[in-house]
Amino acid sequence: MSIKSLLALAFTAVLGVAASGTAAAQSNGVLVRNDGIYLRCDQCGTVQSVEQNITQGGGHGTAGAIIGAIAGGVLGNQVGKGNGKKLATVGGAVGGGFAGNAIGNNTGSSTSWVVRIRMGNGSYQNVQVRDASAIRQGDLVQVDQKGNITRIQ
Repeated sequence: MSIKSLLALAFTAVLGVAASGTAAAQSNGVLVRNDGIYLRCDQCGTVQSVEQNITQGGGHGTAGAIIGAIAGGVLGNQVGKGNGKKLATVGGAVGGGFAGNAIGNNTGSSTSWVVRIRMGNGSYQNVQVRDASAIRQGDLVQVDQKGNITRIQ
């Protein structure tokens, strides 16, 4: 391979890294912003990924079914006369039981985001946040002692 080919390959590699749009981290804890400004920050890093994390509810379906069946039976008992009243009571209890079970199983579900950050010193940190709408892969961020993430402009 000729020297011109090697120089062209090296130049292309440098341009590719410069145009990638992500901040670069050096091993000595210095981060380089996209505009070329160097940052020295021990609590700062580059976002590697942002992933959604869904936590299911506490599984209180049985309690929800019982409460729903009672409430549905009471409401169904208020409708109709004779056999229609009995049918409405049973139907209300069954419907209330199903509805209460579904509500009880979904109670407590939550959505959060796990942000994986490559810190300036080369280590990785996973931070769980409620809202990551302003954070993208490649962003420079600062993590405080409470685990809050702030984008560095």
